[in-house]
Amino acid sequence: MRRTATTLVLLAAAGALAWALRARFLELDGASAPRADRGPVPVEVAPVERGPLVLRRTFSGELDAVAQFDVAPKIGGRVARLEVELGDAVQRGQVVARLDDAELAQATQLAEAELAVARAGVSEAESDLATNERELARVQALSGEGLSSEALLDEARSAVAAATARLELARATVASAASRLESARIRLGYAVVTADWSGSDATRIVAMRHVDDGVTVAATAPLVSIVALDPILAVVDVPERDYASLATGRRATVTTDAHPGQEFEGVVARIAPVFRRATRQARVEIEVENSTQLLRPGMFVRATLELARHDDALTVPVAALTQRDGATGVFLLDAARTSVSWRPVEVGAREGERALIAGEPFEGEVVVLGQDGCDDGSRVVPVAAATEDVP
Repeated sequence: MRRTATTLVLLAAAGALAWALRARFLELDGASAPRADRGPVPVEVAPVERGPLVLRRTFSGELDAVAQFDVAPKIGGRVARLEVELGDAVQRGQVVARLDDAELAQATQLAEAELAVARAGVSEAESDLATNERELARVQALSGEGLSSEALLDEARSAVAAATARLELARATVASAASRLESARIRLGYAVVTADWSGSDATRIVAMRHVDDGVTVAATAPLVSIVALDPILAVVDVPERDYASLATGRRATVTTDAHPGQEFEGVVARIAPVFRRATRQARVEIEVENSTQLLRPGMFVRATLELARHDDALTVPVAALTQRDGATGVFLLDAARTSVSWRPVEVGAREGERALIAGEPFEGEVVVLGQDGCDDGSRVVPVAAATEDVP
């Protein structure tokens, strides 16, 4: 009984092996038959199109302020009060901080007193000169009448010269005192720190406070940083393959995770003339309109750049591109829609699901599915594309 069961198992295995070998033989025999003998090949086709084609590429980057300005005092001193807070809008020329000015005010008062003394010295010197000039005139009159000696005349002249020199010195002292007073007043004015920047924008935003009230700071130490937010810069890095297609003034669209579904329009403002050695990428700056101030420096963004625009482009679906003997081409459906011909093509830019075709134009329909079963001149049967059921 056991021997019979073993025999039956061996016979079943041999039958299965024979059946598999027969199926494989039939498969190879069918594959070796000419494609023309297999009947028309079912294919899906799509039209060759003419129309505008815009080549776009999307790059990631971040937002940066178009301008940043650090407000710093021209003199050192103790910060008496900061007049602005983080996020405040600042007008050009607005006071943002005040330094302790007690010593500066005292120095100004001292300079004013020194100027008053110097001016009094001028008045005294002018009066002395006038007295000596009258004395010289009297001696000259007496000398003309022979009633005065030459020695007295020389003495009077020397007195006038000395008085003139003292007046000039007094006037120089006034000028020096006035200059010191002006310097003292300027330094006193430096205690009031204002936000002054170049550029057409009249308003900026406080991005950072570097100090607090009561802190002693050195000259030129930043107190607050203010930034311009409209427009704002989207900064991206572009690889070599797309660099040659860039140009300033080209349009761009910016999106950010902070505002999903919202697009912001911009233009390419600046393109770096050099590549970073580490990444072989170049910096590109895009100016984005930001009047709503929804965009802020530091946000991650995706910028879609318009690299090229073709107003009358010949395009085919990317799915139609096929490789044959190392060449790229398409299978073009004939007018009767019963056969296809192989047509090598020169592929230009690709945008989405369409590819730009350069060279001699053509028209009609091209195979987008079923190319594997086609050769030049193959008979085909165009079929409708399969669609998914929509619930």
